[in-house]
Amino acid sequence: MLALRSQALARSAPSAARWASTSASSKDKYKVVVVGAGSGGLNVANQIYNRFKSAGKALNEGDIAVVDAAEYHYYQPGWTLVGAGLKEKEETRRKLSDLVPAHLAHIPENVKTFDPKASSVTTSSGRKIGYENLVVATGLQTNWSAIPGLEKALADPSSGVSSIYSYQTCDKAWKDIDALRSGKAIFTQPAGVIKCAGAPQKIMWMAWDRYQKTGRGSNISIDFYTGMPSMFSVKKYSEALNELRLKRGVGANFQHNLVSVNPEAHKATFKTADGSVDVDYTLLHVSPPMGPLEVIKNSPIADQAGWVSVDQGTLRHTNPEYDNVWALGDCSSLPTSKTAAAITAQTPVLTENLFSVVDTGKVANATYDGYTSCPLLTGYGELMLAEFKYGLEPKESFASYLGDQSIPRAAFYYLKKDFFPWVYWNYMIKGQWFGSSGFFKPTFGQ
Repeated sequence: MLALRSQALARSAPSAARWASTSASSKDKYKVVVVGAGSGGLNVANQIYNRFKSAGKALNEGDIAVVDAAEYHYYQPGWTLVGAGLKEKEETRRKLSDLVPAHLAHIPENVKTFDPKASSVTTSSGRKIGYENLVVATGLQTNWSAIPGLEKALADPSSGVSSIYSYQTCDKAWKDIDALRSGKAIFTQPAGVIKCAGAPQKIMWMAWDRYQKTGRGSNISIDFYTGMPSMFSVKKYSEALNELRLKRGVGANFQHNLVSVNPEAHKATFKTADGSVDVDYTLLHVSPPMGPLEVIKNSPIADQAGWVSVDQGTLRHTNPEYDNVWALGDCSSLPTSKTAAAITAQTPVLTENLFSVVDTGKVANATYDGYTSCPLLTGYGELMLAEFKYGLEPKESFASYLGDQSIPRAAFYYLKKDFFPWVYWNYMIKGQWFGSSGFFKPTFGQ
């Protein structure tokens, strides 16, 4: 992971006068266009609106447009809870149209192309939308078809193959886990970037605990097959998780990347440095490979890997010619774990810098330090709360009160199970939750 760059570049930008003169009533040009209405998009759109309002420079209704054709908005961290039998999947989604407040314009289309030189985007219907500032929060894509046999297996109720990485399949994970009485349960994690890199083993630990509590532990073997070289990217938590694995008798196969599934034969094929390995399974939980959306990858705003290229401190585009383009969350090039917690730390930084550019012509003294969090469920009633920043350095919020966060605790478990979903729906997507800062907006020195 790259070290934090402390680049707060003072680039040319729209002046406050130009900003104020733009007609907010125009249907094809907006002061801010936010592409994507997921965890990052709704959060940042509302925070930008609130920031201008708090400065006495309130925007008019409709000055900020959110562009997204999705029918539903999903609380994706809840899919692990569904897979563990703790929530119904219907609790993790709501109609997007019900979540967009009146002060935001909702354009129910998807962006097809980006034209940063012309400060515009074009939607799938051919509509051209201009902007003074663009915030990209599209998320990433899950590449189910990259693993031959996986989609067929997921569609078969009796295959024993499931995944918590989609709304359609997260409840199948619980059905398969709860139904297993004996055999071999395999949980996979791909090499490379994925959403919430701890989730593939969260569901594994919950399955392990379920089997212990129901007397099936001696009849079911559990193995973790991961394309990564260790249990977790941060050394402190990786060591704690590996110690837990050994204590619980869970097998581990590192640098084993799932490449195909044969549901008829109940075989999974993994690629290793020494070739391919076929493994029999009774239950197979798959975390599929992920990557940037094609619309981002094929656009001028992407880096060579396909992510929106932004400064990792300011969240502003790295190309000075595109200095009115910003990005956060899973679609961005920020070298940190892609989690909802990371978004809560990124949004206030982006918001403050965008506001400052509009107000003064230069970025503020707001810098993102790479903070992210991964609430690692290790069983029913216990959770290891991993929090860290750039450089894979722990940055723990509760250590001074509760002690070392690599030790699973009940308090952390109930944060994940009950508090975080409540605060997400009631505050985060409304721009009123600031992660480790809670309900208090971070302040940035000028």
